[in-house]
Amino acid sequence: MDHPVRDALHFPSTQAPHIDPYLPSSSSPASRSRPHVTLTFATSLDSQLSPAPGVQTALSGPESKAMTHYLRSKHDAILIGVGTAVADNPSLNCRIEGVGGYGGEGLDGQPRPIVVDPKGRWAFSAESKVLKLVSEGKGRAPWIVTTGGIDEGRRELLESVDGKVLEFSESEGSILWSQILDRLAGEGVRSVMIEGGGAVINELLSSANISLVDSVIVTIAPVWLGKGGVQVCPDAKVEDGRRLPVSRLKDIKWVPLGEDVVLCGYPDSK
Repeated sequence: MDHPVRDALHFPSTQAPHIDPYLPSSSSPASRSRPHVTLTFATSLDSQLSPAPGVQTALSGPESKAMTHYLRSKHDAILIGVGTAVADNPSLNCRIEGVGGYGGEGLDGQPRPIVVDPKGRWAFSAESKVLKLVSEGKGRAPWIVTTGGIDEGRRELLESVDGKVLEFSESEGSILWSQILDRLAGEGVRSVMIEGGGAVINELLSSANISLVDSVIVTIAPVWLGKGGVQVCPDAKVEDGRRLPVSRLKDIKWVPLGEDVVLCGYPDSK
């Protein structure tokens, strides 16, 4: 008799067909110039990620949390911004039963963590959760997207566990999302799940970047966090002095999961 693996999460097979159409397909053409991008996050009823910057906030219930780990198992990589890495000390692995480290072989089903850290703010060490999981065979080592600031000690630590620094020229100023995705494609990443934090989500939802996003999956928790929190609200789109909707989703599906509801859709590029 098989025994459950400690810490492993279960996502019911009956729920997967509702979510799968919005995930990268194994039949996607290899000629895609950029990875499939799934933007996903959990928000309150007042569209907030947390009550204040830097405050770790658990919004997802157990069912939608398991869904998030199921999503991770379906992507080559999972990406966050440095603010989330600093505030949360995240694990950035997948705990769905059957993936590598949780009943599966090797690291099958484990996404590659990617942290966008232009100035090298993330002071990770061998004791950081993501690297401890690497040593336990339960996750992959992160790649860091930066323009500099990663000292030799941290670089050597990353490379010793199969991590990597993806460096961009500082003369380029801020790194464009199109550049990041092009670089990831060049590194063999075919799909990336972008989880946050607030600045990353709002940048990708902006009119300048929404065309880079293939699908959006949002968990909505039945709670109001109140004014002043970290809000999902991209910059306004203004044409000829008129405010226009930044974007909208099409072909949407609402999926109840426990006390939460999950909204899936494709950005409408029209």
